[in-house]
Amino acid sequence: MPEVQPGFARDFVEFVDPSEPDEIFRCDLTWLTSYWTCIFGNGCCGIDEDKPDAGCCSDGAYYSDEEDEARTLKVAERLTPEMWQFYKEAQPKKKNGPLRVSEVGLDKDRKTRMVKKSCIFLNRKGYEAEGFTGSFGCVLHHLAEQEGVHFVETKPDVCWQLPIRRSFETRQLGDREISVTVIGEYERLAWGEDGANFSWYCTSNTEAHVGREPVYKSNRYELTALMGEKAYALLTQYCDARMEAIAVTAQAQKKRQLPLFIIHPASTGSHK
Repeated sequence: MPEVQPGFARDFVEFVDPSEPDEIFRCDLTWLTSYWTCIFGNGCCGIDEDKPDAGCCSDGAYYSDEEDEARTLKVAERLTPEMWQFYKEAQPKKKNGPLRVSEVGLDKDRKTRMVKKSCIFLNRKGYEAEGFTGSFGCVLHHLAEQEGVHFVETKPDVCWQLPIRRSFETRQLGDREISVTVIGEYERLAWGEDGANFSWYCTSNTEAHVGREPVYKSNRYELTALMGEKAYALLTQYCDARMEAIAVTAQAQKKRQLPLFIIHPASTGSHK
């Protein structure tokens, strides 16, 4: 099945942030209860046609702020030449200098450095060298696995958040202006002109909607980091209730496409 078209209807839920009573969350239930999962190295075609094995690592990761860059640099200092293909390329030119893992992108913002047309932290598929025991993929992800922590602790913000998108809005209620945090899908359109040039994109492809659990469960760690524990607990209640209602209604009507619930079309297509 080809990539689903953008602009389809979605179900949202809104609730007050239990930690900030003057703020609300607006969450995309259609996305969060979809069965998307990362298929990097297992069917992912990559966003650039000429670099299919690079996934979404074919460009450097843009840092969210100075703290994000500093944290990434500190994590990179724990990497070893045995696990990191580009260890030598990252070493400082001057003694005791910082690792050379960052650069300025085309839009003048700072990002992880590109080496051989992809992110410096991406071990390339098929790479072999004496003493190298690492494996294909993001070495920061591998470090998290080796240290027994979640990759939220080791990757730049954009890398562990995608394809969940947290955005911020304001809403006028009488004389009050309240903050709205939107939790949703980082769909192709969110990338602007760059997104239109992607040769393939996972969230709208049935190939990636093959997860064993819906997104709100499989990405619980990331969502908790983005929302806080209390807000995530509330989100889970809404998602659990939706999943149960869909199952009950589907059994009663004996069909998967239900008029009462907007199911992510990529998830629906993957189960045909």
